Amino acid sequence: MDQTHGTTRPRIRIRRPRRGSAFATAAVLTVAVVAPAAAPRPAPPAPSELTPAPSAPPDFGSLAPCALASGPGLQMADGIPTGRGYSRSTGTVHALNLMIDFPDVRGQGTARQRFEEFFPQTSRWFAQSSYGRLDYRPEMPITHWLRMPRPFHAYGIKRGSPFDPGYRKLVADIAKSADPKVDFRRYDLVNVLVTPNAGPPAAHAVLSVTYADNQHAPAADGVPLANVSFVYSRQDDGSGSLRRTGFRVLPHENGHVFGLPDLYTHGGGDKAGHWDVMSEDWGPGNDLLAWHKWKLGWLGPRQIACAARSGVFAHTLSPLSRAEGTKLVFVPVSPSTGYAIEARATGGNDEAICKPGVLISWVNTGVDSGGGPVTIVDSTPNGRGCTREHNVHPGLSDAAYAPGETFDAAANGIRIRVRVTGRDAAGDYGVEITRRASGGARG
Repeated sequence: MDQTHGTTRPRIRIRRPRRGSAFATAAVLTVAVVAPAAAPRPAPPAPSELTPAPSAPPDFGSLAPCALASGPGLQMADGIPTGRGYSRSTGTVHALNLMIDFPDVRGQGTARQRFEEFFPQTSRWFAQSSYGRLDYRPEMPITHWLRMPRPFHAYGIKRGSPFDPGYRKLVADIAKSADPKVDFRRYDLVNVLVTPNAGPPAAHAVLSVTYADNQHAPAADGVPLANVSFVYSRQDDGSGSLRRTGFRVLPHENGHVFGLPDLYTHGGGDKAGHWDVMSEDWGPGNDLLAWHKWKLGWLGPRQIACAARSGVFAHTLSPLSRAEGTKLVFVPVSPSTGYAIEARATGGNDEAICKPGVLISWVNTGVDSGGGPVTIVDSTPNGRGCTREHNVHPGLSDAAYAPGETFDAAANGIRIRVRVTGRDAAGDYGVEITRRASGGARG
């Protein structure tokens, strides 16, 4: 897969096997965990006190040192702000949904039934995760299966297929078939919900993919179909409750059209576990990391604190499931790396948290999608986790820090300590963050 960044190549999200194939081979897969003593170290040299990134927009104000820009030449990185070619992720977003089938693979059930596998659940998920800042409106202007002019096999779609030539032909055929009834200029993104009997079951091979910021895609009504998510098969959580959890493959794929990278690694490893839907979107519900909510514009400036200078700072963090309160404290240690600190507890989209507490993650905006741009720091690196949920990597499920626990790290000439000082009756967590130059000298 060509990872080159540029307008001549689409940004492609290829997803690794889920459930059956992934967990049947669990003995050969590695769940990547990070102990506090082994926290990632950025490559020196770098100053002990960060200056604002040159690319940070001026309206970030005091948060500019923490708005880490994406590294150059990356396909889809985790930097802030997100590029202009992606769909906007705040306000009212109109999502076109097309249910397609093929002459050799007729639609399974009705197109309306396929649509209802994902809606209104997806809209509710985004409303909850964004605290109402994203009004996601799915539209279904064609109420029947939209049949493609070629058989399914003619497009050569397999796991890992490049955009050219197969997907280019398919997008062009979709545009031509739908154009008489659809004004593509009205929509911010496109969801192609393929009949689930086309291709292998998701437990064997996941074909679902998103092409984001693909400005050279075929056009319809004068606009390129640059942000398109394809969903194949059906994704269950192992309990048989497809409607309850299977829809979350779409929030994951739409996360890409909003500019979010994959957090799992191409080699099958998992550095973020079930703490973000861009890492694991199967099994019981989960939300997005606070860093991603900032990147998407779902957190206001007063909900973020930037610990870019030396000192001792006390903050109160409210769990991400609640709209009010401080949601993120970020400690930058280089122009592309730093520690994100947030509180997570059961509630909202986070229904599977078995150890609530303060979650610490290492963010590297110089790492590409699928390379592990976010690594959760595990408070119990030698533990097996606390979850008993099906199809969830367990090792990071107990990663959060509880009251009385402390995280220490040294990176780029900076020593960092995060101490969880307590939890109040409202469920908010107190944290004390100490940032010093190595050796205890003041920066």
